[in-house]
Order: sequence, then structure tokens, then C-alpha cells
Amino acid sequence: METITFFISLLVLFASLYYFYCKIIPSPRQQVAGYQLPPGSTGWPIIGETLEYLRTARNGVPEKFIADRRKKYSDVSVPSAAATEGSCKVFKTLLLGEPMAMLCTAAGNKFLFSNENKLVKTWWPAIFQKLFIDSTKLEYSKVTIHNRKAIFPFLKPDAVRKHIGVMDQVTKDHFGKHWSLQDQKQVSKFHSLVKKYTLALSSRLFLNLEDPQVIAKLEESIRHVSEGLVSLPIDLPGTNFNRAIRASRKMKKEIDSMVAQRKNDLMNLNMIDREQLENAPQDLMSSFLLETRFDGQELTEEEISKYLCGIMLAGFDNIINTLCATVIVLSQFPEVYDAVLKEQMEIAESKDEGELLNWGDVRKMKYTWNVVCEVLRLHPPIGGTFREAMTDFVYEGHLIPKGMKIHWNVYATHKNPEYFPDPHKFDPSRFEGHGPPPYSYVPFGGGPRMCPGKEHARYEILVFLHNLVTRFKWEMVFPDEKMVVDPVPLPSKGLPLHVFPRI
Repeated sequence: METITFFISLLVLFASLYYFYCKIIPSPRQQVAGYQLPPGSTGWPIIGETLEYLRTARNGVPEKFIADRRKKYSDVSVPSAAATEGSCKVFKTLLLGEPMAMLCTAAGNKFLFSNENKLVKTWWPAIFQKLFIDSTKLEYSKVTIHNRKAIFPFLKPDAVRKHIGVMDQVTKDHFGKHWSLQDQKQVSKFHSLVKKYTLALSSRLFLNLEDPQVIAKLEESIRHVSEGLVSLPIDLPGTNFNRAIRASRKMKKEIDSMVAQRKNDLMNLNMIDREQLENAPQDLMSSFLLETRFDGQELTEEEISKYLCGIMLAGFDNIINTLCATVIVLSQFPEVYDAVLKEQMEIAESKDEGELLNWGDVRKMKYTWNVVCEVLRLHPPIGGTFREAMTDFVYEGHLIPKGMKIHWNVYATHKNPEYFPDPHKFDPSRFEGHGPPPYSYVPFGGGPRMCPGKEHARYEILVFLHNLVTRFKWEMVFPDEKMVVDPVPLPSKGLPLHVFPRI
């Protein structure tokens, strides 16, 4: 009797879940004008194929989720002469509670990037919207477009080159303060140390902030937000998501006060002598405060504060995990390490004592950057982002209906042998000459939404690596430690190192 009751209860539960699933996730139209949805499966109700998507990532093979489905659906015919024979170029799935189309080729990347705000627009999962986006404000795409224009003067290559000396000084200060080498047997957790470096540099360049106590508060808030981004979106006391929401609000409140104070300082300068504005702090916050909005009005303190929070968070884990992956590569491939060391020592020996790095020095770091590019191919800091169809359109003979979500994933091309022969082999020479095929290498995205901080990230990484390899030697405590994706790349054990002075 108890067994029968159990199965009846289980049946009722599944029926209720399926009813709830059908109510909150309406099925997209299956056919329009003879075109059908892409082949694929939406998997289980509500959760879809999300668990499989995350499982392959945690197992270190995030590309397997896409490769398996491309192979499975490669023989499915399409009702359009425009479609070509061969591997599946688009399939449907259900991730994060949303029916999605996944485009699997470099041509698919190009299609999405070139149709931004034409056929597709940016879409974020609910967890991101809860933490970062306030839909009650101005139409988000318009604000995003303007903010990207406002940030470009600060992050464009010519402007970032002026920051190289500051980056070098902050890096030297970081190593002098946090890399104590009195005890030769001391173990340093690289992941934790590079967090301090990244936040110190971001605080200096974006906020003109050097107060260690305030930076420590920001670090705590960013840590909670980062943990919340990879947690279940359950907003209950004690959960990571709830802590992330509270930390996000706390961080914004802290930056709110900085923005208000900086605005008052700039107004005082303006009231006294406009020429003094030239001596105002040359950081991103000041740049925003002196900027106007697309409607001719100044950016509000609220807009500036929210965007600064996003910038601080966006550049945090991405730089950290790229540096971690690079250190692992340099540890495990002696020939790569030796070539990087040779290049960097030649630069160091050309400098006078106390002279900081400059643009000419960074231009000489060609092999080192090829190494970093190959690291970014194998361990991209972000697996991809999302779009939403603004209207019905046909892609490769399949219908993508209005409102359907679209996911582009870097692993679809980064580890695809069609674009990168022997894709799991570490080979910096892939980036010599003309480099990879267009739109196959996309760690920074592409099109109008390409990461505006690409050049900033490049210089920050190269300046750090220059100081690291010219000043220190190291050994990994766990020689076989790897980067895992959970759901962003990070070292599986925190990357503890035995660090030694080079001289």
C-alpha cells in the first residue's frame, strides 16, 4: 500500500512539474512558412539539458556538449537549398529554463555579431538580471550603447598605453608587499595573491582608489557576488545567491559614495578654475562624470555607479583565471617558459634601474602574447553569452522565432579541429602570421559588443607576466593541477606555488 501511495505521489509531482513547465516556458512556434525549428531536444521539463551542459564543463570537456549534438544532428535534413551538407550548424536545446538555439560555427559567430540590434539583442539569464540589470531604468540597449561610447575613450588603445607605467608600478608594489620570500619553503597560493593584484590595479585605474581598507571591503563584496553567479538562483537567507545580492547592494552603496564625493570634487575644481580640470584624476569614474548621455544630459550618479560596479566585476575573475592558466602552462611546458623568459629578460636588461615599462616594451612581447592567446583559446574566461531573437528569421534553413534565446559558445570553435588542428595541443604558433580563421577565435566576443576592455586586459596580463618571470622562479605544489570549469575556469586546488627569487 505504501509503495502504491509513493508512486501515485511521484506521478502527481511529475504531472505538477510538467504543468508548471508548460505554463512558464511556452513552446516556441514549430514552423513558419515551411521552415522548422533546428533539430535537437529540450530534455527534461524545466531543467532541460542544463545538468549535462554543466557536467561536461566540470569534467573539463565543455566542448563535448556541443560536439556530441553536432554529430547527432548532422544528418538531419533541412528544407532549404541554402543549407549545406556536413556537420550540424545549429541545434536547439533548453538551458537555464529557456528554449535556446546554439550556433556551432565561425560563420554562426559572424552572423550573430553582425546582426546585433538588427535580428538579435542581448539577453541575460535571470540570475544576472537580478544582480546587475535594473529593467525599470532607460531602455537597456540604448544605455549600453551609450555607456560603451563613454568608456571607449578611456579604454581605447592610445589611452590604455598611457596606463602601462601605472600598471607596472602597481605590479611592482604588489610583488614587494605580498610575495614574501624570507622562507624558501613558503607556499604561496597564486590564485589568492593574483586576486589582490587585479583588484588593486582596477581600483587604481577605474576609481583612483588606493586605500587598502576600502579595497578590502570591495574584495569581500566581489567575492560574494562571484560565488553567487555560479550558484542556484535561490534568494533565501544563508544561500550564496542571497549573499551575492546583499554584497552587490553593499558594493554599489560604497561606490555610490565615491561617485558623489568625486562629483563634488570636480565641481569645486570647475568653480575655481576650469584649467584645474586638467589636473583631475585620470580614472574611469572621472571620465564618466565629465561625459554626457545620448539625450544631451549628464550621466546620473546612479548610472555611473552601476556601470562602475559592472566593470569592476567583469574584469576581476577573467584576468585572474587567465593568469592562473598561463602560470600552469609555463610550469608544464619548459620550452614555452624558456622562450617567454628569454623575451622578457631582453626587455628587462634594456631598461635603466627604476625605469617603468612603456608601450615600446609591450610591443616586443610578441611571443608572450601568442602564449596568452593560446591559453585564452583553451581556457577562455567566459564560455559564451546569450542573445534573443528580435524577430522571426531563418538561419541555415531553420526557423529562429521571435523571442527564442540564442547561445553562442566559444568552445564550439576554439576546440573544433575544423579551425584548430589537433585542438587540445598547446601551440602558440597558431597565432603567428595571419592567425586563426576569422570568427573562430572569440575570447573577447565580436561585433559591436566586443569586450571594450580587450586592450586593457592585454596590457595588464603582459605587464604582470613580465614582472613575474623576470623576478621569480616557481614550482607547482601539485604538478598535475589543471584548470576546471565550474562554470568559469579556475585552478582546481587554488594553484599553490613554491616561489623563489630569480637572483
